[in-house]
Amino acid sequence: MKRYCQTLELVDDEEMIRRYCEVHQNVWPEVIAGQREVGIIDMQIYRHGRKLFMICDTVDDFDWERDMARLASLPRQAEWEAYVAQFQGCDPSAPSSSKWQLMELIFKQ
Repeated sequence: MKRYCQTLELVDDEEMIRRYCEVHQNVWPEVIAGQREVGIIDMQIYRHGRKLFMICDTVDDFDWERDMARLASLPRQAEWEAYVAQFQGCDPSAPSSSKWQLMELIFKQ
């Protein structure tokens, strides 16, 4: 299993942040199915104020660039990305990789 961690900052608007959290209580089934299809085993998002932290556990042969590009091409994924971009303060047409920033592992016990 591989693990990837990313961070993103939400817009500075409490109502939009509330709505973003609410949206993630009901992620579209096609989005979840697409994640599974490309090899994402588990995904979790944590929030502290406006900052988000995502943990992505994947299959061993997962290649971040290849498989995230494949995910972006699956049904409804682009629509989902454009929809949640309003809460993220990003260009709706921007790829996920320009919104979410991969983090560097600096400690592991």
